[in-house]
Amino acid sequence: MLDGVSLDQLRTFIAASDEGSFSAAARWLHRSQSAVSEMIATLEAQMGIVLFDRSGRYPQLTPAGRVLLADARGVVANVDFMKARAKGMASGLEPELSVVVDVFFPMDRITAVAAKFRETFPHTPLRLYVEALGGVFQPLLDGRASIGIAGPLPDVPASMSSEALGDIRFLIVAAHDHPLARIDGIIPKEELARHVQLVLTDRTNLSAGKERGIMSPLTWRLADLYAKHHFLLGGLGWGGMPSHIVQADIESGRLVELRIDNISQGGVDMPMTVVYPTAEPPGRAGRWLIDRLKLCPGKTADQ
Repeated sequence: MLDGVSLDQLRTFIAASDEGSFSAAARWLHRSQSAVSEMIATLEAQMGIVLFDRSGRYPQLTPAGRVLLADARGVVANVDFMKARAKGMASGLEPELSVVVDVFFPMDRITAVAAKFRETFPHTPLRLYVEALGGVFQPLLDGRASIGIAGPLPDVPASMSSEALGDIRFLIVAAHDHPLARIDGIIPKEELARHVQLVLTDRTNLSAGKERGIMSPLTWRLADLYAKHHFLLGGLGWGGMPSHIVQADIESGRLVELRIDNISQGGVDMPMTVVYPTAEPPGRAGRWLIDRLKLCPGKTADQ
């Protein structure tokens, strides 16, 4: 008999509980009281459970009714969610938006846009990957993500389209007690080559043979920016970092910006781009996200 339970019955059950009486539920549902009473009685018969105690002036939920009310709310909410998602998909809205973000990109910028995304597309789940270098492109190539936010390495694959997203500032830093931090003025490249350079490495092969900014034959390679940050703070080497990650360390004196030949003080601008498969451009939610990321300044080096 449970297979015959309808959404209409569950909605009536919920209304009777929320409104406090069958007559109030009838007014809210624009039905007669007898229709509501009959529907509740039929639901009880189908379930083999008494949902309401009718011995008082107003019907009261039984212990079993209170438990099943929560289940009824869950069923109705899930169906409503499915209907809203289907309606959105029919209008070109993605059922889910998967985005892969370069680890260099300011996370507070993503967070600010994601908060507005949740308000605008409440029925579209957001899946976020954080990767480095070629790791940004691999989920796009594999079909696990539909939009990527990438840095200048590696080159954008031929099957991808890209749009400029602005620059982030990139600084060369070392711990305050590192030998290079004690050098006044511009540090010659020969001196840099005598010390370990900490380099973010690619988990994929997409940037093989395309490394840039390697100035020392002594390199330690780390696949995680968090680990690189801590190695820099620990004085284990020198290297480049996004300014929004190390600015507080520089202001507190834990890290020092190094003055490097051919690199102006204050760092260099690193261009960031939005990328996506040319054959599968973003839908409504993806396009909205891209446009808002372009409008959201976030926290960059000069903010």
